[in-house]
Amino acid sequence: MLRITDARTGRPVDAVPARRGLTRVEAHVPGHDASALRILLVADLLVRALEIGGTPVWALLTGDRGQAELQAGAAALGIRPFEDRRDVGPGWGESQAVHVVGEGGAAPDGVRITVAPVETPDVPPGADPAEVRLALLTPPRSAPARLDEAALSEARGILLRWRRAVAAWARQPSRPVPDEVRGRLRTAWEDDLDVPEVLRVLRWVEESELPEGARFETYAYADRLLGLELTRDLGSPA
Repeated sequence: MLRITDARTGRPVDAVPARRGLTRVEAHVPGHDASALRILLVADLLVRALEIGGTPVWALLTGDRGQAELQAGAAALGIRPFEDRRDVGPGWGESQAVHVVGEGGAAPDGVRITVAPVETPDVPPGADPAEVRLALLTPPRSAPARLDEAALSEARGILLRWRRAVAAWARQPSRPVPDEVRGRLRTAWEDDLDVPEVLRVLRWVEESELPEGARFETYAYADRLLGLELTRDLGSPA
């Protein structure tokens, strides 16, 4: 069961209080910049985690300006579309609303997830979207993120290494994700969307003695949450 820390109270709450009940995920962004994209990215992760668990989700975007530009920037990062809010009421069968907001920003009633800003105001021109996504995912969401050359270079190296490894592992017979590893991954993202711990588990798997087919399936499974296209290079020359 996915539990998140409510920024209003500091206490963990169930993201899905009613079994199979619709959860509304509402991202609140004041404009279009790297910090707004990070808010949407955290909301995207929440939607993905809920859907992996079988929960129906309604994803909404509330913003004052630049929504078309923001949506375009989000699409480039692999963030799935969010509906414009437009003063809609509660969804049919809705059991929970979770609001994803920036630090010091909107303070709507209901469960809130707070996201720290990006210290680099804008996404660097020409930056690879997957590198940007990983750079924003790497620090805890409560800590500021950066999109400077050092952060993007680190993300570039990790993606290159992991994609090459995944493509190589895919050439071996497939093996199921080990129960222990699947449990560690689910425990991480169901514990307040702890993405840094998910990345640590993947680094452990990379260096482990697990069968290569199991490592492939583990990375493909985790990428359902991360959205980093880790299987992109399948079939490429060794």
